[in-house]
Amino acid sequence: MTFKELTNRAKSEWEALQSSTHILVGTATCGRAAGAMETVKAFEEELKRRNIEVKVIEVGCMGLCYAEPLVAISRPESLRVVYHHMTQELVPRLVEGYIISDDPCLELALGTFEVGEEGEAPYIPELPRFEKELRLVLRRCGYIDPENINHYLANDGYRGLEKALKMRPEEIIEEIKKSGLRGRGGAGFPTGLKWEICHSYSATPKYIVCNADEGDPGAFMDRIVLESDPQQVIEGMIIGGYAIGADEGYIYIRAEYPLAVERVKVALQQAEKLGFLGDNILSSGFGFRINLATGAGAFVSGEETGLMAAIEGETSEPRPRPPYPAESGLWGKPTALNNVKTFANIHLIVERGADWFASIGTEKSKGTALFSLAGKIKDSGLTEVPMGTTIREIVYDIGDGILNDREFKAVQIGGPSGGMIPANLQDTPIDFDSLTSIGSMMGSGGFIVMDEDDCAVDATCFFVDFITRESCGKCTPCRVGNLQMLKVLENITNGKGKMEDIDFLLDLAEDIKGGSLCALGGTAPNPVLTSIRYFQDEYEAHVLEKRCPAKVCTNLTAYCILQDKCDRSCEHCVLTCPTEAIGGGVGKIKHIDQEKCVNCGTCRDVCPPKYNAVVKLSPISSLPLEDFAAKEKAVAKAIEESET
Repeated sequence: MTFKELTNRAKSEWEALQSSTHILVGTATCGRAAGAMETVKAFEEELKRRNIEVKVIEVGCMGLCYAEPLVAISRPESLRVVYHHMTQELVPRLVEGYIISDDPCLELALGTFEVGEEGEAPYIPELPRFEKELRLVLRRCGYIDPENINHYLANDGYRGLEKALKMRPEEIIEEIKKSGLRGRGGAGFPTGLKWEICHSYSATPKYIVCNADEGDPGAFMDRIVLESDPQQVIEGMIIGGYAIGADEGYIYIRAEYPLAVERVKVALQQAEKLGFLGDNILSSGFGFRINLATGAGAFVSGEETGLMAAIEGETSEPRPRPPYPAESGLWGKPTALNNVKTFANIHLIVERGADWFASIGTEKSKGTALFSLAGKIKDSGLTEVPMGTTIREIVYDIGDGILNDREFKAVQIGGPSGGMIPANLQDTPIDFDSLTSIGSMMGSGGFIVMDEDDCAVDATCFFVDFITRESCGKCTPCRVGNLQMLKVLENITNGKGKMEDIDFLLDLAEDIKGGSLCALGGTAPNPVLTSIRYFQDEYEAHVLEKRCPAKVCTNLTAYCILQDKCDRSCEHCVLTCPTEAIGGGVGKIKHIDQEKCVNCGTCRDVCPPKYNAVVKLSPISSLPLEDFAAKEKAVAKAIEESET
């Protein structure tokens, strides 16, 4: 079949679907974790019981992870409605109300949605947050079946490839360069320049590699893209292969993403069946194949040379550079390696033109940025915004603010090797250069929000601990330096820190940055450098006052029971304490044995609100462990002073 025939057939299938009532259920990993598969089964069983023929289609994630399971019911010539938290118990209500009758059940709805213009998402939910977003990579996510290539074709799929195969490779590379697209994997290296360098080498074979080894805590952008719309990544890789002169590619996905692996497998099979992979693609004379490689989940495999070593079957360790992969990469051959989100942008640039893409974003950061919203934010999930959008806009206009309306304290951008940006810099535009100027980086797109109850020192300790565990250990600055930083941070959080430790951390951080072999080690000190830069007062409180201002560090805090608020007849804390640290006896005032207490906070959680007798105290260093009364008086005094 010709491309036109394939597209017409796909559009006929799509139009037939749109002209009938159908149900979309988000079954990406986030949806499944919330019970989406049970919701699918409930719909199928309810429709069968009522003898109703309505298609139930599994789609990906539209980014509203906080509202999963998400269900959309589309009825021709009627409201098309997105429903949130749609558990199996609510399914009969929807079937009765909006499949059989004309009640759209708006009390269960997240919002209605409208048909998009040509080239845009099929449906755009009418939610305030979408006014701030610009969905390019995500425009089909959550609206099409990721395991049906016809849904992709019917919504402008492979139009970029068809156009690219009529161009010369040099023209494609020039278009990518002109667009200003920078790598979305973290470093932000110009994609067109990387392809141009790779194209210039005559050695064969050449390779295109997609880095889908997403290992940052709180990051899930690549996973959602692959689970929701994998064909766009495949299309971008084929265009890239044609541009640099490669006939083979690899997608490297961590094995902890089983659904992404499965859906990419299906997508590759379908693309090959229709002639988008294999020999003589679209009668162009160009042949290209993509292999799927899975990794064991090492964080260092996200580094490009470590990733290529893993594909080759070697230990995933970074290699010295130069030579760079564009000259000597996979099996010593020229290799262009890019991130999932980078490849997802390629077909759009070719299809719509470099000028269109370059008109989005800032002067030096073009296009959009994808972020996974995690941590202390109300509406967690995925967002895609134009480069230059501020941190404040993402937190409040898209993420709906801080959980429990607490005070916004900081955001960690760029993964564990990113920087901790304080709330007073929340009007910083998000782009490659602006983030670098304040000590952070774009990274792969993690966006972890912290509130007033988070400790900057403890959070830094967590990130450095992660980096230390994930270091491959090949070079001494990273292997030894990060471990030493971790030990110093642990001493500070345990109340054993000294003022000279802060200067030591700063000096050691610079040594690690300058001496490490790869980007993991080179950026590992960022959490330390930014947290000291913006939250040095918290470090000093831990060191000088042996106090954790956020009352997080367990060795610098203690749970105590206020004598004047404790109800003698209440036994909630006693019955739930896992270490039997609470004494006092029935009918008596309770107290906590600090030597047995593990600071789990269960006692405070179960204390009835009408009493609110359990409080957390810091500092505790000046009080003897057995002096419960002194602690309780100190707490009462602190509360009285804070109220005054």
